[in-house]
Amino acid sequence: MRSPKTHAASTASDDQVRALLERYRCPIPFHAVRTRFLGGIASPLPLDSPMRAVKALWGGELPALDSLDDVNELLAALVMGLWNRLSRHQERSAAFRLTRQSFPESREGLAALARLRREEIEGFVDGLFGDADQLDLPERAHKALGVLAELRALFEGAQVVAEDVNKPASPRDIATTLGHFREMTRVAEHKTHEAVISCARARRQPLQRRPVVRTSLH
Repeated sequence: MRSPKTHAASTASDDQVRALLERYRCPIPFHAVRTRFLGGIASPLPLDSPMRAVKALWGGELPALDSLDDVNELLAALVMGLWNRLSRHQERSAAFRLTRQSFPESREGLAALARLRREEIEGFVDGLFGDADQLDLPERAHKALGVLAELRALFEGAQVVAEDVNKPASPRDIATTLGHFREMTRVAEHKTHEAVISCARARRQPLQRRPVVRTSLH
């Protein structure tokens, strides 16, 4: 039998993680897995863990795997690789960046980018809340999530319009909207990182917290 591949897979790149997710037919795209994990890292839930976050990608159980080597490879890539890489964003100096992907300057490209950003924001909220319907969060995280909810709604609205062929969409309009998306992306990155840092600080020292209802962010 082959020796376990845990050590080699522990440094799996994002492309290697993406390939594993595709191999095991993960229903959640890689860009949303990234932000889900980041939300799980930031989450104040006492029982949150990388293993639970991994299982949640497939509805609560690991996918069917053929051998112990495959189990080790998947868990090492997702936990010791991706999860640990994302954990460094709990430090202010480690700025978080959303997925960078090229799309054509067209109606279809606009819709695809809007969907990607919406799914990233939703992934972060899903990871943060886990199975909970409400969380008590520090004030700065509370405000950051409010901004993220507004951005998510804007991306969703843009996606709906872009996918409607009956709506006018001139090249100039598309270029202008893509410019807005770039600015919205910078804000989303900043607010996501701010929420993560605020939650990390709150775990180290008592801070006043405010309840946030999950449904208010979707």
